[in-house]
Amino acid sequence: MVAAVYSFVVGMFIYRELKLRDLYALVLSAGKTTAVVMFLVAAAMVSAWLITVANIPTEVANLLEPFQGNKTLLMFVIMVLIVVVGTALDFTPTVLILTPVLMPVVLKAGIDPVYFGVLFIMNNAIGLITPPVGTVLNVVCGVAKITMDDAFKGVMPFFLAQLAVLFLLVFFPEIV
Repeated sequence: MVAAVYSFVVGMFIYRELKLRDLYALVLSAGKTTAVVMFLVAAAMVSAWLITVANIPTEVANLLEPFQGNKTLLMFVIMVLIVVVGTALDFTPTVLILTPVLMPVVLKAGIDPVYFGVLFIMNNAIGLITPPVGTVLNVVCGVAKITMDDAFKGVMPFFLAQLAVLFLLVFFPEIV
């Protein structure tokens, strides 16, 4: 809200590039972009609810138990899981669903919760630019009026760099 008011004041009174006649079109454009983002968030929340109702978190925790003997392998499997989930869910549902499921597994395996938290958040940041949900990617596409393919091609080097850093941190936890 503060940013919107600030932008309005600067555009209208300081730079004088914003005219009252343009205001309706700007509000309409911003509303369309916001509607797309909110639709994605709503769809992600429905997916999160379905995942919870299907008891998938408990099943995931049970599947991870055999990996608890090897911390590196466990973290690798968890990070792959979060990358996959991050492609389908937004940041908030991913955190709300997976944190209560994965944290007991991580603690039981003797993994530092701060280390896990850093990797978990980095991984969720990767999910924000990964199709099909990729909320940040969708916002960029809406604002720039480009296709998802074009946007992802531009993001691909950063995506690969983030994945490389993530897996370096998995295999060399002392870096964190």
